[in-house]
Amino acid sequence: MEKLILENIKSRRSIRKYMDKQINDESLNMLLEAAIYAPSGSNNQSWLFTVIQNKAVLQQLNIIVREAFLESEVNENDYPARKAAKKKAENENYNFYYNAPTLIIASNVNNYPNAVADCSVALQNIFLTANSIDLGTCWINQLSWLNDNIKVREFLFHIGLPIDHKICGASSVGFIDGQVPKAPLRKENTINIIK
Repeated sequence: MEKLILENIKSRRSIRKYMDKQINDESLNMLLEAAIYAPSGSNNQSWLFTVIQNKAVLQQLNIIVREAFLESEVNENDYPARKAAKKKAENENYNFYYNAPTLIIASNVNNYPNAVADCSVALQNIFLTANSIDLGTCWINQLSWLNDNIKVREFLFHIGLPIDHKICGASSVGFIDGQVPKAPLRKENTINIIK
């Protein structure tokens, strides 16, 4: 059993190209069940998983996200991926969720110190479960970077994401279109064992 779990972990990849085909409800429910069974600080379970599968809603959100990036300020010391997102938003074909048919947004209450950690573990459960049933996923940071953008938050509020929640991360989900990328080499000197 341990070998199967490790193989699933090692074979998971970030997928950025999806088929134009929706996942079924059984698969979605499996992913969400995996999410809510993640550990949370003091068993708080204060997270919320907002699932968007409506193509028109996803496209409208993408327009708002693109506009928010175009209007945002980034500086040379900003996180490289955030700078890259702003640059990519200049392309009219920009799509922050890689045109996946499903987007799962993980949010949590604003004043909860373990919010991001809890949601991160839940998203990892989604990623691993999706990989085990041959679905692709990718961590989506853009919504958390735009957590304080009024237009983004108003849109998300209108589809059910509470205003007192912060966006901790998201996952695109769908059927993989094309080859699964190879694993990048693991960096050295990332483990320190003291016996």
